[in-house]
Amino acid sequence: MGTVMTLEEADRRYYLHPTSPIKEHYHQGPKLILDRGEGVYVYDTQGNRYIDALSSLWNVNVGHGRKELAEAAMNQMSRLAFSHSFNNFSHEPVIRLAEKLASLTPGDLNVSFFASGGSEANDTAFKLVRHYFKLKGEPNRYKIIARNRAYHGIAMGATSATGIPSFREMGGPLAEGFIHAPAPHCYHCELNLTYPECQLACAAQSIRELIEKEGPDTIAAIIAEPIQGAGGVIVPPNGYFREVRRICDEYGILMIADEVITGFGRTGKWFGMLHEGVQADMMSFAKGVTSGYVPLGGVAISDRMNEELVRLSSKVLPHGYTYSGHPTSCAVALKNIEIIERENLVDNAAKMGQLLQQRLQELKDSSPIVGNVMSRGLLASVELVQDRSSKKGFDPAAGLAAKVADAALQKGLITRAISILGSEIIAMAPPLIINEGQIEQVTAILADAIDEVAKQI
Repeated sequence: MGTVMTLEEADRRYYLHPTSPIKEHYHQGPKLILDRGEGVYVYDTQGNRYIDALSSLWNVNVGHGRKELAEAAMNQMSRLAFSHSFNNFSHEPVIRLAEKLASLTPGDLNVSFFASGGSEANDTAFKLVRHYFKLKGEPNRYKIIARNRAYHGIAMGATSATGIPSFREMGGPLAEGFIHAPAPHCYHCELNLTYPECQLACAAQSIRELIEKEGPDTIAAIIAEPIQGAGGVIVPPNGYFREVRRICDEYGILMIADEVITGFGRTGKWFGMLHEGVQADMMSFAKGVTSGYVPLGGVAISDRMNEELVRLSSKVLPHGYTYSGHPTSCAVALKNIEIIERENLVDNAAKMGQLLQQRLQELKDSSPIVGNVMSRGLLASVELVQDRSSKKGFDPAAGLAAKVADAALQKGLITRAISILGSEIIAMAPPLIINEGQIEQVTAILADAIDEVAKQI
């Protein structure tokens, strides 16, 4: 009988990891093998405990180890584990979830199409937009405006909309018709302007100029994350999205809100766009809808858009995934939303977010290498700089953010290192169940990790 391979060795030999260094993993194996989770904590196979300050991947909103969600999945699997939604078939979980979402989504975003995750949701949004304008007799309206530093997923359309160079370069050539405007990043303004004197030029000027350059009758939609997540947790300045909405209305362009990260309470409101009182024409969602317990994503569209699709359509909608409206996923989503409502987790995200923001601001004031912090609710970033006055960053080859994240991990804290366009950033998005004491632990450990790395420079 052969020797049983260890988990580390089997992982190294047989698993190609997403968004991970291939060579490093092949030679060194996994950094961490997790075994279980409970609340805001996860435990590795050695029994070590970590505060999961990233909610795994921005998505475990209700925390780990929720038996209610496991029971919801088991009950639905025992009754009807799977059924498709093609050819007008349906089932109760998908109907009830669509109905529930209509009661939560902003304005009249009342009609939902379901997918397996955020990438599929955004690809669906792009295809629906183009289909919509073809039905309206405007087939030349196919271009999608996204922003630099945007992340919209890794399907081909979603990658083409993404504005992070490494993702775009990996799978090119990309899909046609995706163009990019500046990110609303006041700390690193691409236009070298200062807010509020800039009068929101990144939207009012740059997006308008892009539309005019490409031709207004060729632009179908603008897609935007309320807060740009993988691009560095960029919180836009006040009024930015109201300006984007005005531009869309002026040119007859659809507005797509990518709420994959920001939805379901993450920002201290049910959805990120609510902070500016702006309603998009379409909204993609995923992650927090099930708190990651099972895969699910989707697109909500406005009643007006849906009514036009009904009026103009005469054939089958040639789009759908095998797992669109998966009954088990929908049942888990319903229970997950019930927990968020019952435990007032949206309000808790707002309250704990204020404390998190306060502690991160204190960290910025005290650390010589923290140049900027941004946050809204329980979504936050800390940018490391070599010189605070000039905002000069560290050499990306030095991997400062990765070193801080590794130091924090050794101290029992999971964060995410983001190295993008010369910026070294630590991102956080703890579960919405986090309490004051745990926020204090998170920020104290992070401060220690930053201080430890700063002393090594």
